[in-house]
Amino acid sequence: MNKQIFILLGCLFCLLQNVQAQQDAQFSQYIFNGIYINPAYAGYRQEWNAHAFYRNQWVGVPGAPQTMSLAVDGSLNDDRVGVALQVSHDRIGAQSQFAAYGNYAYRIPLGGETGRLAFGIGVGVIQLGLNTDRLDFTNPNEPNLSGAQQHALLFDMRAGVYYSTENYFIGFSVDNITAQYQAKNKPLTHFIPVPRPHYYLTGGAMLRLSEDVYLKPTFLLKDDMGGPTNIDLNAFVLLKELLWIGAGYRTAVSLYNKPDLQPGLRKSSALIGMAEFFVLPELRVGYAYDYALNGYRSYNNGTHEISVGYYFGRPNDKKRVSLRQVRCAYF
Repeated sequence: MNKQIFILLGCLFCLLQNVQAQQDAQFSQYIFNGIYINPAYAGYRQEWNAHAFYRNQWVGVPGAPQTMSLAVDGSLNDDRVGVALQVSHDRIGAQSQFAAYGNYAYRIPLGGETGRLAFGIGVGVIQLGLNTDRLDFTNPNEPNLSGAQQHALLFDMRAGVYYSTENYFIGFSVDNITAQYQAKNKPLTHFIPVPRPHYYLTGGAMLRLSEDVYLKPTFLLKDDMGGPTNIDLNAFVLLKELLWIGAGYRTAVSLYNKPDLQPGLRKSSALIGMAEFFVLPELRVGYAYDYALNGYRSYNNGTHEISVGYYFGRPNDKKRVSLRQVRCAYF
């Protein structure tokens, strides 16, 4: 294996084992499709649509993370029920993780004409993989990992709650609920970190500045009860319902004491620039660039992320009031 890949994997392995850092892949453009972090978002747009992400992290570093995700969701039963299929694939060095979930959400009118409270649940599988062809251990004391591919399949569940009006939204969710308990009897998980529960708290508001201009500040708080707590602070401007332009700041925060966390760790921070454009009424394309603010920026060319979304039918006139609510959260 390339020496740089080995160093990268070794550092990540030590980090995951010693301080139990967060393992879930992250997307800077999560705000454009909440299915990835919250099953209660299923069917929120009140129409069938598909949305895909591709994230290439730390460009220029061999073995650096690459992540893809695809979600298809829609609403049923007069928009009371939402369903979604979400799949993702994450690879770093010789390690890989594939996940697939079926999601169900039920919405209850609450708090005025546009208020909706949604409860969501997701059920699926996680497949952990190790490609030993990409490893080259010369130490005879290293464990024997013969064979080109090794896999471990885990059943998993996720859950969330989501409340929104046309002016603001807030949601809370957790994933990897059950996978951690099955991993105890899987030999491969001795070499790949076991998925552990991750908690997401997100919220935001939509402020009308003029007839064609809206401002949307948002936040996302991520925690796994072991590694550093991360927060994303974002602000977006929507122009003529055609173009989103935004910027964000990601950093670690100390909310409570974590015994497993190594003392004196430096906070990893990044600046993010984002844009999403409606090429057609049914088609939107987005791009994000992450710029690290720590010393690691000298060893990579930043992080690039592309998203593509497609609506299978725009809302009819009867849903225009609801569209203002959709615009508030994930237009």
